[in-house]
Amino acid sequence: MKIALFPGSFDPLTLGHLDLIRRGSALFDQLAVAVMSNDSKKPLFTVEERVAQVKEAVAGLSNVSVITTEGLTVDLMNKIGADYLMRGLRNVTDFQYERDIAAMNQFLDDQAETIFFLADPKYQHLSSSLLKETAAAGGDISAYLPGNINKALEKRLREQKLEQVKEQNEQTR
Repeated sequence: MKIALFPGSFDPLTLGHLDLIRRGSALFDQLAVAVMSNDSKKPLFTVEERVAQVKEAVAGLSNVSVITTEGLTVDLMNKIGADYLMRGLRNVTDFQYERDIAAMNQFLDDQAETIFFLADPKYQHLSSSLLKETAAAGGDISAYLPGNINKALEKRLREQKLEQVKEQNEQTR
């Protein structure tokens, strides 16, 4: 049985991510999508919210599960019996970064095999950070997000704007 792990912060999950998940689910018997924390990023959604969002987005893929954990990716691979680590590449910068991570994972566990998927050209320019930035500035990014996640993002951004207005009002009093 071929089991793969696709880790990421998925804050938010984009249609580019979803495309990779669909392609991975067609190649592997089981694909575990791991929603991870990334200390270098300030997430818009909690891990629990992201897990629920991703579960809803992949509900039609019977061989895909959504999990979360902290710690080393290779430890999670061993815990779930995954032989493959699935990663997406949008550009040369992604390749350099992912190549180094793959080498470190191989050092930590010589059985960890990283499989790279090239992003579909229509998604190569996307990143979750760029989409959040664009949406926060009022841009319509709905064409790049699953419907459930677009609604959650719009709601979260409205809540943040309301909080900012409340804070500004408090400061002026």
